Amino acid sequence: MDNNDILIRLRYALDIKDSDIVKIFHIDGVDLTIEEVRKMLIKSKDRDSLEDEALDDIEENRICSNDELESFLNGLIIFKRGKKDQNSDQPAKPVLSIKNKQNINNIVLKKLKIALSLTSEDMLDIFNEAGINVTKGELSALFRKEGHKHYKECGDKYARNFLKGLALKNRR
Repeated sequence: MDNNDILIRLRYALDIKDSDIVKIFHIDGVDLTIEEVRKMLIKSKDRDSLEDEALDDIEENRICSNDELESFLNGLIIFKRGKKDQNSDQPAKPVLSIKNKQNINNIVLKKLKIALSLTSEDMLDIFNEAGINVTKGELSALFRKEGHKHYKECGDKYARNFLKGLALKNRR
């Protein structure tokens, strides 16, 4: 899954309007227009199915970078939970934790857990909703710090099914 796909699935699962996505990006200091957001939300497979002349009529879709995705997730936390009281010893802006392509799904799960105030039991229920059985041990391994001996990389299958379960749970 690429960053645009994650953004598209999150938007659907949480039923977020385009104008709210712009606000969420803005909370963490990324200024995008609604047109730029809509370009991010174009599914790449939709573009693949079009004929060449129809493809020329569609504007290029905009790639969502790792920094933009993390800014969206940080903004989503503030959007859903409110601003945190600022201590003088904490930095004003959080340090970006997406360093490579491998840990994106782990960070998405961590930040969604925080933004939506989910417990481990809630997350297990969401996975079960999507038809995936995850144990508490497997779930805690996904949340461990990279480099920890019990750290497990979250594959696209887990992330995709979590977002699917979230959509099923929220859209009933």
